[in-house]
This record gives sequence, structure tokens and C-alpha cells, in this order.
Amino acid sequence: MLNIKIEKTTAPKRIPQKGEPLGFGKIFTDHMFMMNYTEGQGWHDARIVPYQNLSLDPSAMVFHYGQEMFEGMKAYKTDDGKTCLFRPDMNAKRTNGTNKRLCIPEVPEEDFVEAVKAIVKVDEAWIPTDPGTSLYIRPFIIATDAFLGVAPSKTYLFIIILSPSGAYYASGLAPVGIWIEDEFVRAVRGGMGFTKTGGNYACSLAAQVKAHDAGYSQVLWLDGVERKYIEEVGAMNIFFKIDGKVVTPMLNGSILPGVTRDSVINLCKSWGMEVEERKISVDELLEAQKAGKLEEIWGTGTAAVISPVGKLRYKDDVMLINGGEIGELSQKIYDTVTGIQLGKIADPFGWRVVID
Repeated sequence: MLNIKIEKTTAPKRIPQKGEPLGFGKIFTDHMFMMNYTEGQGWHDARIVPYQNLSLDPSAMVFHYGQEMFEGMKAYKTDDGKTCLFRPDMNAKRTNGTNKRLCIPEVPEEDFVEAVKAIVKVDEAWIPTDPGTSLYIRPFIIATDAFLGVAPSKTYLFIIILSPSGAYYASGLAPVGIWIEDEFVRAVRGGMGFTKTGGNYACSLAAQVKAHDAGYSQVLWLDGVERKYIEEVGAMNIFFKIDGKVVTPMLNGSILPGVTRDSVINLCKSWGMEVEERKISVDELLEAQKAGKLEEIWGTGTAAVISPVGKLRYKDDVMLINGGEIGELSQKIYDTVTGIQLGKIADPFGWRVVID
């Protein structure tokens, strides 16, 4: 058990009211969780304090060598007023998977979940209840040693901030256009593609700008070696319904092991659907489209939950998916995942975690 000290703010901010537009990741609550790590001492000084700026030495290693990680989670209010998380143990496990790769000290999984529960409990009045809204949770760890040298830091700061947010895409569930990137590469096996670290997102920006300029919402990455196998979208994992089967790229070390991805795979299997985790080439997609077998495409992620894809571009080929409309399976998955999260339907998997 963490001994979490709590210091409440003396200057509470105005909480957005029901019906007010929130955007995504633009508004932050009154408090934040913080915990330090010191080599030889371990993680210590767990505390919840008023949301505030950080004071770091300009030579702090996070600025110079990118030793940092982050996670993304959400909290929800059920119709009966309970505050819930969705599979927080998966985020705790993934945190430590990232930490191992980046030489950041692991956070005990039970401490991670306890910290998330504690900060959400303090600021649970900020959880919005309008349809499509949630309290976005951003845990992150940064290296804080004041040292210009390429080596693991000896000190770290673990922080959790909260943001009441609306839909990740302003269009909500309206199908988006996806640009298959054929110039830049995001990750390779043996690298950091499976981790939640800022460098994976910074390296995607050039392609993202190019895609936006061409009228597409997100970039779909190909593998970095053969440049022909589908990997993941910039902020999501990707799924295809091809001739009645659900197909998604297998985890190979360069793809993020998404919590929503795992949930969708389990849901589809529980419905008796055939699910394949395997390599899938862009040529296979083109052939399936031409044969009329590419029935649906959707992305999955904590922020968007489900993002249906209505248009897919690769070089000179533009594929219209399901007439540009959301597919029946995509809608069913969205309704089921959000229904479990919000306590509107039964949770046979034990994914919904109530904060007492």
C-alpha cells in the first residue's frame, strides 16, 4: 500500500458544466499525483498536490535523451453514480513493459493502480457525463538527473494528470480517412515501437502533417523493413473485416499492445467470430477491396475507443470502405466497449473496475 499524502488546492478551478464543449486534452483538473524515484531508495514520497508547473534543471536528462514514458486511460461515471476504470491492470503491465525497454525503474502494478484510483477519487467531481465524454488519465514518468551524459538516470518523477475530455475526433464516430505512409518509417522490430514513449510520436509528425495536408485524419504505418506489411495507425491499432473474418496485425515488437485492441479481440472471439492476428500486406488489402471482400476497417485506442475508417489511400489508390459509412461490426464493438465502460451492459470479462 502506498502512503499517499494529500494536499488539497486552496484555489479550485471552475469545473466545466454539462453540455459545455471540452475538446480533448485541453482542460486539466485541480490536482495531480506525484512520486519520486531515487536510486538506492526506490519509489518514494507518493503525494497528491494542487496541479502546478514543474521545476526542472535545464540539464535534466529527459530534455536531452528522451528517457520518458506515458500511458493513457479513462475514468467514467455510471448511471448510478459509480466511478469506474477500464482494465487498469493492463495499463500497469504495459507501463512496466515500456519501463524495461527504456531502463526506467518499474512501478509495482498494485502501486500504479492505487495511484490512479487515488487521484481520480480526489477529482471525481470533474468526470463529465455527457455522451462520448470521460475523464482522460495521463500517467507519465520522466528522467530528472541533472547530467549531460547518455546513461540511465538515477532519479525519476512519476506524475498523473487528469483531463475531462470529449471525443478524440471532433467528428465522433463518423468514418475517417487514413493515409498509408510510403515514405517515412515509424518503427522496426528491436526498436521501441511497442512502447508508449514520446519519441514514437515525435517521429510520426512529418507524415501526419503530410496526411493532414492531403485531407486525411491519420497515418497508417507500414513495417520498416519490407515496407509492405500493415502495422498500426499513429494513435491506434488497426482492424480489418475481410470476407467475414476479423484480421489485425500481430504483435511483433514494433506495434503497441493496445488495451482496446486486446478487448476487441476478446469480444469478437466471444461472439464466435474468427479472428486472425497475422501479417497483412497492403497488396492483400488492395486485392480484397477489388474483390469486394474488404468489408470494414476500424482503429482502436483508449482515446477514440473505436474509429471507423471510411477511406484508405495508398499511393494512387483510394479505397472507399463500406460506402464511407460505419460498419455494423464497428458499431457493435463501440456500443459494447462503451456499454461495459459506462456500466450500461453486463461485464462478463471483469474489465470494469469500480473506485470505492
